[in-house]
Amino acid sequence: MTRVRRGYIARRRRTKIRLFTSTFIGVHSRLTRTTIQQKMRALVSSHRDRGRQKRDFRRLWITRINAVTRENKVFYSYNGFMHNLYKKQLILNRKILAQIAISNKNCLYMISNKIIK
Repeated sequence: MTRVRRGYIARRRRTKIRLFTSTFIGVHSRLTRTTIQQKMRALVSSHRDRGRQKRDFRRLWITRINAVTRENKVFYSYNGFMHNLYKKQLILNRKILAQIAISNKNCLYMISNKIIK
């Protein structure tokens, strides 16, 4: 009987996984079973951390705004500042407010004066 050469489909799937895990250290980038496990683990972590990253950045922005508002007596708290912002319909998102608070505090004073009046 003639020798049968195996197909390329399984090899193509394994090389695709190897390319994904090529930067992993040690056995995690070499052995097929562990590369599959590490790929699944990496994808789970990236999916979970996308949501966590959004939460962390929101917390950072809130902390920065709160620190500047308390430091310079713009308002007594972040909560009151944001409440009055929405009440006056000056809708700025927290990311922009945090950048303003860090880079240009005079602009934040102008915004707070606009709220108070």
